[in-house]
Amino acid sequence: MTEPPLRSSCVDLFEAHRIRFVEAAGPRLSAEEQLAVNRVWAEAVQANSSLFDGPAVACTGLDWEEQAGTLVLSWARSTYRYRALRRVPGAPSVSSVFVCVLQAAEDGRLLVGRMSSSTAAPGRWQLPGGSMEPPQHGQPLDVAALRDHAARELLEETGVDTPPTDLSLWLVTRGEHGNIGFVFLAPGRPAELLHQRFAALVSSETALGRDPELDRIALIHSETELAELGGPHVDYLDPVVRRYAGTACSPNDS
Repeated sequence: MTEPPLRSSCVDLFEAHRIRFVEAAGPRLSAEEQLAVNRVWAEAVQANSSLFDGPAVACTGLDWEEQAGTLVLSWARSTYRYRALRRVPGAPSVSSVFVCVLQAAEDGRLLVGRMSSSTAAPGRWQLPGGSMEPPQHGQPLDVAALRDHAARELLEETGVDTPPTDLSLWLVTRGEHGNIGFVFLAPGRPAELLHQRFAALVSSETALGRDPELDRIALIHSETELAELGGPHVDYLDPVVRRYAGTACSPNDS
C-alpha cells in the first residue's frame, strides 16, 4: 500500500505490511475524572456481573511513516474500566486494541459468531477474537504476540485449534472510538469440522456450568447474508466481509 488508510464507511482499513510498536504512558487523569471512571465502571458491573477489570492494551496513537512504509502504533498498559472514559465529558479518550480471525470454510464462506448474553455485548455479531492483553514487563508487543493471542481467542471461542504460525496478518482496522483491530487470516477448514468443533466447545462449557462467549456461529458469503442474520454487529464487520468477498481469489492464495 502506498498511502493508508482505505476508507470504508466509518472504518479505516490499513494494508500494513510493516508495523512498529511504541510503548507510551497512558492518559493522565484528574481526581474528578478518575472518580467518574470508577462510578461508570461500578454501574456497568452492577448491570452485568460477569464484567471484570482485566488487563488490556490501549491505543494512544496511530501514525503512518510514508518514507519507511511503516504503520506505527503507540500503546499503553490499561484495564477494561478505562474504556468508561468515553462516557466522561472532556476526559481524554482511550482506544482499544483487539485481534480477530478470518476463519473461512473450504467453500469460501466466512465464520462469524454472536456474543452470548453473559458478555459485555450480548447479541452482537463479530469475528472470533477479543481485546489484546499487554505483554509481561520486559516482553515486546509485536505481531507475533498479537498472532499468539488471536490463535488463543479462536480456540476459546470456536474450539478451532490453529497453530499461531498458521495465522497471517491480513488487515488492520480503525473504527469507532479509534479502536484498532488486527485481522488475521486462518487456513480454510471443512464447514462440517467448524460446526463440530463449535458444538463440542459449547457442550464442554455448558457441562462446566459456564456460558460460551459465542452462543451461535454462522458461515456467510457476503454482506447480504450478514444482514440476514439480524441483530447488531461490530463496526468493522461489514467492511471486512465486503473486502473478503471482493477478493478475486481465496485470501489463502493471495
